Amino acid sequence: MLVRPRCALVVAASIMVITLLSGCAGVTDPEQMKGWSAARMYEAAKDAFDNGAWDKAIRIYERMEARYPYGRYAEQAQLDLAYAYWKSGEPPSGIAAIDRFLRLHPNHRTADYALYLKGLINFNQDSGLLSGLGGQDVADRDPAAARASFEAFRELAARYPKSRYRKDAVQRMTYLLNAMARGEVKVARYYMKRGAWLAAANRAQYAIKTYPEARESNKEALQIMIKAYDTLGLTELRDDAARVLKNNFPENENPNQDDKQAADKKSWWQFW
Repeated sequence: MLVRPRCALVVAASIMVITLLSGCAGVTDPEQMKGWSAARMYEAAKDAFDNGAWDKAIRIYERMEARYPYGRYAEQAQLDLAYAYWKSGEPPSGIAAIDRFLRLHPNHRTADYALYLKGLINFNQDSGLLSGLGGQDVADRDPAAARASFEAFRELAARYPKSRYRKDAVQRMTYLLNAMARGEVKVARYYMKRGAWLAAANRAQYAIKTYPEARESNKEALQIMIKAYDTLGLTELRDDAARVLKNNFPENENPNQDDKQAADKKSWWQFW
């Protein structure tokens, strides 16, 4: 069947529009981006970013960073790239991107956000849905990630007291501090169950000295020390620990380590 000239023009125009749109949406080949300005590359990457197409966004951002390493678009692209790495399941790459951004722009207007994002990435290490459903406590996960998260939030809180992210960062710092203390106490508890009484006492003492603000964990740490020293026949050290426990926890008339901390029963992901 013959197509009328006017209809043919309409069909041709429609095909051209569809081709252009699909080509723009699917562009990831460096050859396709030859001659693109920083603004055009950023818009293409941001479109993928906003739609959760993390792998596509990463490819364009990486190409953009290589071609246009400086300027307004490059700075924002570096932060977007870090976030996209995180969301695509590449937290180490995200953290590396943030460190690079902070090294290049230590006083950037969004440096507080960069620190906050770094804290979040470390905070959520190995915290996927399955670990959450399993009731996993942050104290059971990588302590290095918890410490790195705490340090990023602490730097944010210290350097940017008026930052919009500071309040949440401080809340997470408190949570992390208690989680790290619980982690040390859990190790002490493990030693005690294995009959390694001196190792248990030393680890409990370390938890108290390192995290003096973690009140509930310190209470159990003191209970472990009392039990361990008593078993080892170190009565003077036992009595010292009992005295500290009584002075700081007067409600604890019968120092008994058998009760597990209620905090251990609460999954970290339930905090928010």
